[in-house]
Amino acid sequence: MVRPRIGVMLPISDPFGTGVADIAGAAQHLERVGADSVWVGDHLAFHTPVVEATVALATAAAVTERVRLGFGVLLLALRHPAWTAKQITSLQVLSNERVDLGIGVGGENPDEWAAAGVPVGERARRTDTVLRALPDLLSGKPATVDAPYHVTVPTLSPHAKPPPIWIGGRSEAALRRATLFGDGWLGMWADAGRIAGARDRLRALSDEVARPVPRIGLLAFVHIGQNDAGRAETARFIEGQYRIPFGKIERYALIGSASEVAARLRELASAGVEEFVLFPAAADHHAQYEALADVLGNE
Repeated sequence: MVRPRIGVMLPISDPFGTGVADIAGAAQHLERVGADSVWVGDHLAFHTPVVEATVALATAAAVTERVRLGFGVLLLALRHPAWTAKQITSLQVLSNERVDLGIGVGGENPDEWAAAGVPVGERARRTDTVLRALPDLLSGKPATVDAPYHVTVPTLSPHAKPPPIWIGGRSEAALRRATLFGDGWLGMWADAGRIAGARDRLRALSDEVARPVPRIGLLAFVHIGQNDAGRAETARFIEGQYRIPFGKIERYALIGSASEVAARLRELASAGVEEFVLFPAAADHHAQYEALADVLGNE
């Protein structure tokens, strides 16, 4: 079995209230320990302070040479499609085509949608509308973005090769969207059983639309270290970041020694995961990066 690619989320949020992290330093550290990619989430406003996604990835692009730069995931419907495409193509040009474009519908924080003037109930429809126009928008062709946007976008230049598109989400609609528009599906809050089920469903849906089966990715929260202390810190992180009880999602978190975390990753890979996006649930993210080097060595 080919080793799955291992990406890591950059520390763009502040669930512990310690202040904005050194995003450039984090990206450099992850490239140095052997991560394949660095990723960011996307929110206008959330439960914690959060740095804007394209700014964070541009910062990472400027100080790295090898790692890929992932949106995990961009809330496409929250943004104007023309300006969003312009930002993505610009990042793709300036990074020497290292972008992985993850897209999701979001909706966890209705206040940010209200602030952007976007009805939260329209987010799926708007996402699909822009996804249909995205190939032209990202490849330098004039594009028409249909209702509810009703805009014609001129050629966006400069542009580079369009990045791979990952569709995030846990629902049937997200799996179907991945087979229609995506090169990959990026799951979250999933164990090996759920991944295997998603794999089978993606195969069936892809057969229906005669498109290649999307690759399978998984965003997973990780804490490498002592189990008891790691569990407590992971709980603080999850509850601070998402305002949900840790007990509801504890079974999906990867907590333990480097060898134990590596074993969990192998189990998930056997179920079908081809790309991991690890989210260090810890106050000292640099210590987690160093520990990650041991996990990579166990893979």
